[in-house]
Amino acid sequence: MTGVGRSVDRRRAWFASHGAGRAALYGMALLLGAPAMAQDARMVPTVAPAEPTAIRLDTGDAAGVTAPESWFRQYGVAMTRNVSTATLTPFLPDPAKATGAAVIVAPGGGFLMLSMENEGWRVARALADHGIAAFVLKYRLKPTPAAMPDFEQAVAAMFAGAGRPTSRLRPEEAAAGLAEPIADARAAFALIRAHAREWRVDPARIGMMGFSAGAMTTMATALTAPELDPAFLAPIYGSMEAVRVRPDAPPLFAVLAADDPLFARKGLGLIDSWQQAGRPVEFHLYGQGGHGFGLGKANTTSTEWFDAFVRWLDMNGLLTRQRDGGAAGASGTGATKP
Repeated sequence: MTGVGRSVDRRRAWFASHGAGRAALYGMALLLGAPAMAQDARMVPTVAPAEPTAIRLDTGDAAGVTAPESWFRQYGVAMTRNVSTATLTPFLPDPAKATGAAVIVAPGGGFLMLSMENEGWRVARALADHGIAAFVLKYRLKPTPAAMPDFEQAVAAMFAGAGRPTSRLRPEEAAAGLAEPIADARAAFALIRAHAREWRVDPARIGMMGFSAGAMTTMATALTAPELDPAFLAPIYGSMEAVRVRPDAPPLFAVLAADDPLFARKGLGLIDSWQQAGRPVEFHLYGQGGHGFGLGKANTTSTEWFDAFVRWLDMNGLLTRQRDGGAAGASGTGATKP
């Protein structure tokens, strides 16, 4: 075996020994949660941003994470890793335009990092601008090496063959390895409902949106915890594997680019599953966009998905403003935005 081969094996063994398991290895195929792969791929450490409105979720510390949470910039956007404590950050709309609808936003990053800016804050701000309360979920992650060079090398090693169709893991199968992110999502639903009056949210109109690994978290949460009763689900460039759909499954809005290197050529089982179950579904397949495009890759039609999503919410009656000005009419202010 060559020195490079031994190095790759050692890095894979490191993740396996730290409990990454099958779900995290699959999650590595989702690590492309960045706006444009042509941009600078270097990971540059940066100071953690102020998160004055982030609310700690009472779900405990992530198993095996001993290194401190750290932030870096890659592809021009802020990311974080070694998240051991989950938080939920509200982005509340102007009370005058609040619709009562709410969305939990789960960024992607292969369960080893989170694309907080591209798939979290930017999306949440856009939702709030449309009168939709948004809540960015910083869920717990798998452990990674503390030193940035070691982390970069480990990611590079795991990326070898990431785009090959070697795994067809379904959300239900992945759920066993995603206990912590699912628990964090459950806690997020509970927290929003507990503060519905204060945040002008209708408890019956809370949905969840996720990007890449966040889409996996979204679907795994909905499929394993139906009692949460989400008003809608929006997996954005996530796995399209078929799932078991219950008779009362919520409406589904899904997005994928035809040139996505991870999921575009693995069928559309997820969409078929919703259709065969007779549940509402809308699916947008854009010709270009790749993977990790967030609100959309410039100069492609993938930039149209967000407006389509808002129209879809409206057409499904989810943006109907309450006559009393919000959930129970309580006063509320927009949260400080990172």
